[in-house]
Amino acid sequence: MIRGLEELGITTPTEVQKKVIPFLLKDGSDLIAQAQTGTGKTAAFGLPLLTKMNPKHRDIQGLVLAPTRELAKQIGKQLFRFTKHTEKIFIEVLSGGDNIDRQTEALKRPTHIVVATPGRLLDLIERDALTLEFVRYLVLDEADEMLSMGFKKQLTEILKLAAMRRSTWLFSATFPDAIQVLIKGCMSANAHSIQIDTAQIVNRDIDHRFAICKRAEKTAFIANFLKRQKDQRGLIFTRTKHGAMDLCQELKDIGLAVDVLQGDLMQKERDKVMRAFKKQRVQFVVATDVAARGIDVAGLSFVIHHQLPDQMEYYTHRSGRTARAGNKGMSLVLIEPNEKLLVTELEKRLRVKFSEWRR
Repeated sequence: MIRGLEELGITTPTEVQKKVIPFLLKDGSDLIAQAQTGTGKTAAFGLPLLTKMNPKHRDIQGLVLAPTRELAKQIGKQLFRFTKHTEKIFIEVLSGGDNIDRQTEALKRPTHIVVATPGRLLDLIERDALTLEFVRYLVLDEADEMLSMGFKKQLTEILKLAAMRRSTWLFSATFPDAIQVLIKGCMSANAHSIQIDTAQIVNRDIDHRFAICKRAEKTAFIANFLKRQKDQRGLIFTRTKHGAMDLCQELKDIGLAVDVLQGDLMQKERDKVMRAFKKQRVQFVVATDVAARGIDVAGLSFVIHHQLPDQMEYYTHRSGRTARAGNKGMSLVLIEPNEKLLVTELEKRLRVKFSEWRR
């Protein structure tokens, strides 16, 4: 496994990996860890999970739940890469939007780890395509995202079906009340907790900026900013799907290579946008918070917030799309003249420093 990691250029652990991997390798009991997207948490739980699999048994021994299809596929791909030089461990990704009959057929082969979205996993269980009775390790990745997307009922059902598990490993960037309830319902009272200092919740490689901008001037500001980006790529977040579609159209009309991700898109349309973005046929994407979950595109230089999110903790999810894997990036918030206090509140809560963007 170390040989495979070296070939991937992974030689120095991130903060979350330093704290999580030794505990899971040695102990492996219930774990609650604070980690946001882009901090290396897939390796933090993935490497210990792979070491605990018995390749000689053909049953599903490990289950990873993720909020979105993109994140599930990303985790599956990463786990597969880690096993290049190990004894063969079979990993299957089960997510909505893919052909369910093909997934049913694939599960007839030996499968050691399943990475799934909650809805599709339950659909396949109802079809008797798989059982969770041999699952020993269950990982809840981006647990706060799963709850905010309305998966509470499905998660409760899956946790009951995997009742024979030895341990549950929960990863979450934020800890709202709903997460605390979930933890009490599915984990040991003395679960090991790994709290990363609040100052490290938001990636230190992100340069946090704000620009004071009247509402009517925001589109022009964004357009001018994007025109100056040369070949650098980024995401623009809006609060609503209509806002995302309108902004995307206005930017397209002035000739920018931009597309939109919003909740009404069919999976096929969403995949098309993501393919174009990853292959750099599209330079910028306008997105809503819900539609952008699970996005992992290498080399994004910046994130623009057309408005701050409704829930402050989503700022960490948005800004975490840039400055990944040791790269630098910028998170730029557009605020109206009367919103300056919101920036001060963010600074206090996340212990980051915002500087003003000068045009």
